[in-house]
Formats: sequence, structure tokens, C-alpha cells
Amino acid sequence: MQFIDFEEGTAADTLFVNDTTKPTLKQGQVLVKVHSFGINRADTLQRQGKYPAPRGESSILGLEVSGEVVEIAEAEETTASRWQLGDKVFALVAGGGYAQYVAVNASHLMPKPKNVDMPSAAGIAEVFLTAYQSLFQVGGLKSGQRVLIHAGASAVGLAAIQLAKADGCHVSVTASSEKKLAECEKYGADRLINYKTQNFAECFEQGGVDVIIDFVAGDYVNRNLKVLNNDGKIVYLAMLAGRFADKLDMALMLSKRATITGSTLRSRSDEYKSSLISDFCQKFFADLESGALRPVIDTQYSINEIGLTHERLERNDTMGKLVVSWE
Repeated sequence: MQFIDFEEGTAADTLFVNDTTKPTLKQGQVLVKVHSFGINRADTLQRQGKYPAPRGESSILGLEVSGEVVEIAEAEETTASRWQLGDKVFALVAGGGYAQYVAVNASHLMPKPKNVDMPSAAGIAEVFLTAYQSLFQVGGLKSGQRVLIHAGASAVGLAAIQLAKADGCHVSVTASSEKKLAECEKYGADRLINYKTQNFAECFEQGGVDVIIDFVAGDYVNRNLKVLNNDGKIVYLAMLAGRFADKLDMALMLSKRATITGSTLRSRSDEYKSSLISDFCQKFFADLESGALRPVIDTQYSINEIGLTHERLERNDTMGKLVVSWE
């Protein structure tokens, strides 16, 4: 099979197509012929040598795919596989997505929604599961509460906006341009903040927020605390402003009984991911089927344009998901 290869520490335009053998299935796995795969910031960091694949996982890039089931390994003795050859699916993987075939734990597959095409389905798993985990399981967001989502026009941000609105929450977002804010508003955002021209900490005179989803850190930490309601939570998913934050205002954190926590998805256990996928599907899969929730695809690319996808992500030049198709 073909896959997208890289030399660690090199530039985006050095990504290249290479050949390797198809994955060998383990018990409880399914082989998916990949139609399309999503591009994530974790992929660019792995290429740069800053985010290696978890131990035991494929070193091939790629965390989410869409495609067709072409082989099914034996399930555990007490469990019959729910999947059949030819099933159209999308999946979360810990590595191996940038390839024509990928081995996936059967419990990490989801059926492709009827109203979503294959390229768009490749942009669901990583962003919607990350957003769901961050908002509800880590952030503890409850129906009717208020949430602030930084990088609102990112793929995860746009998924988070939709999930929070589907649960009846008030959503504030930050983004770097009026064009990106308009995209956030299109998917339900209530309060739009251009962080290039506004200090978001000064935009909440009439009450704060209960949960904050942040990818920035740095000088956002204390400003987040200022707009957080008592007993609120700040969930960090990345550190675009660098690994070290500004001086934490402990007095402000204590007075608000704030919780500051970090979260990742890729390094979680298979059991955790299976439970997360089950919970997400139980609550929101019907909304994906009906079109009430939609993957937001910025651009679909071909394999020979793979370098451009990494370049765009590194320039922060996207609104929604970049996907690449083999066909």
C-alpha cells in the first residue's frame, strides 16, 4: 500500500508518498480501506519531531479517516463484530491514517452518517470527539450554561460551538478576523470577539462564563480567570503561545474556586476512547445523521497536495477541517 512518509524535523513540502505493507490485524481490529483522512495539528507537530506517536502505535501520520471495511479480525470470544465487509465508516486512530489502509479497533469505528460524503466524514472523529470530551466530560458543561471557546474558527472550535448550542448553551468565541467570526456565527456562536482588536477579558461586563476551552495559554491564563464564573473550569487543549504561561494569579484562582486542567485524546487508552465514542454516539450521532451537526470542511485536497495542507495549518490559515482524499 501507499502512505505519506516524512523525515522528522523537515518542512511541510518534503512530505512524500512511499510504499509499505498493509497492516496485520490483531484480535478485535478491522481493516479500513481509506478514502480520505483529516489533517490535524498533531500531525504537523509529529512531522516536526515534537509529538511522537504513542508507544505501540503506527508511526505513520494521521488520527482520523473515512473509508470502507475490507477485513475483519476475530472478535473476542464473547463478542460478535457489529461490522460487515463493505460498511462505510469513519474512525478515530492513534496513528496510521495517512495511508491507503489502516487497522482500527472495532470499537473506534462509527458508521458514516447518511447525509455526509466520504471526504467530509474524514473530518468528524478527531474534532467532534475532542470537542465533546473537552466540553462535557472534562469541562463539565451543563445545559444552559455559558462557554467561551478560543480559536472559534478552528476545526475543534466549530465543532465545539455546534455541540454547545445543541445542548442549549450560550457560546462566546474569539477569532482573528471578521471573516472567521462570521463563520462562527454561522454555526451558532452568540458573542463574537476579534482578539486582534479587542481584549476578550473586557467583553464580559454582564457576567462571565462557566467553561473555557483554550488552545493558546500564555497571557490568556489570567485573562481567562477574570471572565470565569465561580466554580468554573478552564480546559487547555494546546499551547500556541508557548509551553510556559504568564504568572498565575493564585488569588484570583482561589477566590473563584477555579479548576484549570489540560486534556489530550491521542494518548488515552483504547478503553477510554471506546467509552468516549459510545457516549458521544449515544448523545449526538442522531444529530450527525439528520444534519443538525455538520463537519465543517475548509478544503478537500488530493494526495499530491499534502504539503500544502500542513503549510496552511501551520500558518493558521484555515476555517474548519482540511481533508485529503486518495481517490
